[in-house]
Amino acid sequence: MANGAVAENGHSNGHAGMAAHQAMSKELVGKHHRNSDTFWRVASVFGILLILGIVGFVMRLSSGVGDKAVWGYYAAVFAFILTTAQAAPMVAIAPRLAKAHWRRPISRVAELWSAVGLFNLLLFIPMLWILPPLSDGRRSLWFYEAGKVPNYSPHIWASAAMLALVVIGVMLLWLSALPDFAAVRDNAPDGWKKRWAHRLARDWQGTSAQWNMQYHRMGILGAFYFMMLVFVHFLVSVDFLMTLVPGWIDALFPVTHAANALQAACATVVLTIWCLRKFGGYEDYIGKDQIWGLGKMMFALSLLWFWFWFSSFNVMWYGKKPNEQAVINLMMTGPYLPVFMAVFVLNFLVPLWTMIWNPLRRSTWGPAIISVSVLAGTFLDRVRLYVAAYSVPGIGNSSIDKHALELEHIPEAVRPELADIFIMVGAVGGMVFIFLMATRLVPVMNFWEQKELLLYKVHRPFHRTKVMVLGKPE
Repeated sequence: MANGAVAENGHSNGHAGMAAHQAMSKELVGKHHRNSDTFWRVASVFGILLILGIVGFVMRLSSGVGDKAVWGYYAAVFAFILTTAQAAPMVAIAPRLAKAHWRRPISRVAELWSAVGLFNLLLFIPMLWILPPLSDGRRSLWFYEAGKVPNYSPHIWASAAMLALVVIGVMLLWLSALPDFAAVRDNAPDGWKKRWAHRLARDWQGTSAQWNMQYHRMGILGAFYFMMLVFVHFLVSVDFLMTLVPGWIDALFPVTHAANALQAACATVVLTIWCLRKFGGYEDYIGKDQIWGLGKMMFALSLLWFWFWFSSFNVMWYGKKPNEQAVINLMMTGPYLPVFMAVFVLNFLVPLWTMIWNPLRRSTWGPAIISVSVLAGTFLDRVRLYVAAYSVPGIGNSSIDKHALELEHIPEAVRPELADIFIMVGAVGGMVFIFLMATRLVPVMNFWEQKELLLYKVHRPFHRTKVMVLGKPE
């Protein structure tokens, strides 16, 4: 019935639809081409924070990479960006595969965060020097035999997976923006953005073959991005975290690490679209449906956060093994207890007891505030995990036996130094700065998906009112 209504409307209002398409293209191209002093002031602030981060990195680098304990906060911010920015494209991929119409205005926003992966790839390079090689006798996922297995197997596979994730994300962003580059090429005034769009649009003319190619390749790239995201979280959470703590054996934790990224991804996109709606001039495109839809997803993923945490905690707590009790003491009940309690409140209790309240859930500012809570909790969670793990003395500089299955001594909580504060502030500022710069090159609003929606919706009379009928692509 819906498809029939769309077809009927397409024949009767073809000229009106074409005019609406052209008007929307000109308006969105104008918004993309617009230069705002406020934008550059905000970008300058985050650029300064990025410079502070570089200063902090240089200060930390002066201490060398031999003692991994001083690099815990650096590893935490790397994992935070992996959990938030690099997981954000999943907010576009999953609803697109489900053919949900409400996600159209926010798909490009989510995909743009994949550009931050280039920044995080640079942050990953020092992690390779911090992680001890297999020859040190540390615990590892990999079977190691001198002379037969590369001494740096974890470094090699993690680097290849990280590079593949970044490349797939950038390719997905470019392929999604291909028709929009053509729109900028054909409608924007002369300038560097028009020349940039002309190069990236290649020979896009909007033929049926080109559209079929785009739909199929976006589906394939989206599936590969999801698989590679889970694989990267698996390698990072095992080789750069779990294996550094003797006695930490948890088969569910790599999936927990990846599942937490989905919750943080929703929070990242909710806060981003709220800022674009409030300050970016996109209130006509980003409506309540988008914020409410992501709010529901974030609420469900917050419940999933508790399920994954409790599943791992219950096994270790109920088993009562000394090595498992030591891990619980290190990560939860010991020196990092205040941080863990803050994470539990921010990532679970706040979303649980606020999103069930209709006035807050059905507002435009409520989900944004809850997103800040989730992002703050995710940041503290990464600090709790990585700083605690990196504070455990290594094989080469402690009395811990390389064959020990138990952490005998619980190290004290590591407080951030000035260099660590600069690194944390700079990393967060850098990811926002890269995102802002990416919006200057790639339109933040998906032109072609917005225009495509006009083909699938029609207002039909229903009793004494009119309702909007949405069709499906097939």
